[in-house]
Amino acid sequence: MISRRAMRWAVPVVVAIAVGGGLAISESMSASAAPTDLPARTPAQLVTALESAQVTPMSGTVVQNAKLGLPSLPSGLGGQGSSDLSSMLAGAHTLRVWTGGPDKVRLALLGTLGESDVVYSGSNVWIWSSNHNSATHYLLPSGKRPEPVTPAMTPQQATAKLLASISPTTKVTVGSPVSVAGRAAYDLVIAPRQAGSLIGSIHIAIDARTHVPLRVQLYATGATAPAFAVGYTQVSFGPQSAREFQFTPPPGAKVTTKTVGAPDVRRSHPQPDVTTVGTGWSTVLVLHGARPHQEGRGGGQLSTVLRDLPAVSGSWGSGHLLSSAVFTALLTDDGRVLIGAVPPRTLYAAASR
Repeated sequence: MISRRAMRWAVPVVVAIAVGGGLAISESMSASAAPTDLPARTPAQLVTALESAQVTPMSGTVVQNAKLGLPSLPSGLGGQGSSDLSSMLAGAHTLRVWTGGPDKVRLALLGTLGESDVVYSGSNVWIWSSNHNSATHYLLPSGKRPEPVTPAMTPQQATAKLLASISPTTKVTVGSPVSVAGRAAYDLVIAPRQAGSLIGSIHIAIDARTHVPLRVQLYATGATAPAFAVGYTQVSFGPQSAREFQFTPPPGAKVTTKTVGAPDVRRSHPQPDVTTVGTGWSTVLVLHGARPHQEGRGGGQLSTVLRDLPAVSGSWGSGHLLSSAVFTALLTDDGRVLIGAVPPRTLYAAASR
């Protein structure tokens, strides 16, 4: 067992939720021949390298392609080719990524008819949507790093969540070297020690020179092909132009300014309480008092999708079930949401408690 800071946190199911469930690998991510001459590294050495790696100035292209077997989603809720930042649940997506240091990051999600950008520079975070011609400007307190405001859209974001979820219930090994975006990389493999999880293993490709995560792949239990992949198809390291991290709203754009940490006086509904059932990779998150059919932008579309889910019932009550290869969600009629990287029977048992 690896005794590192990152190993203290449990609840690996957070990983499946945070990355949107699962994505299918694109052929362009794995076309290069794997290297064979990398120096041997232990799992502990690779985890240490990930934790201690500096934020390296770089730019590149990231590909995501989601195929979960979920219901067809409208473009604003995850449809194919959408440039909405909430669209990472389904379909193929391409992003451009720039990193200029620990306080300079830009992400551009490219859609069929538009683009969304996240620009972080110093105490400012801008989120821009060309489809809505709108921008949200977040003002950060001095010395405060921004909390995640987007899904885990890059290998770096996904890896950070993975490291925060490793626990003693996790087995960590090193696979054969791989090549990603033409660069030699180590393959760090994370897997549950116990049975009962829909997740079989997670592979993190770590650049051999910079220790930057280049790709994350998630395999369902018993599967030979990944159900999730987010990775660079092109990447270059070196100083980035300062203009990449500057943003000025175009004329006529709707701009909303928010101060991080300030109370939102417009929030009138209570937030759901969250509890957990189970341990490790079989943990179930339970949200009490949630009303997903009433929340979020595009609530009418989302409500329609939820109503079309299969109806289920048992001693725990009744509701609707959302299933995928790597996670399952139960939305009960009494206002609970249960979600985990587990089969439906585990959610039903948790709902009965």
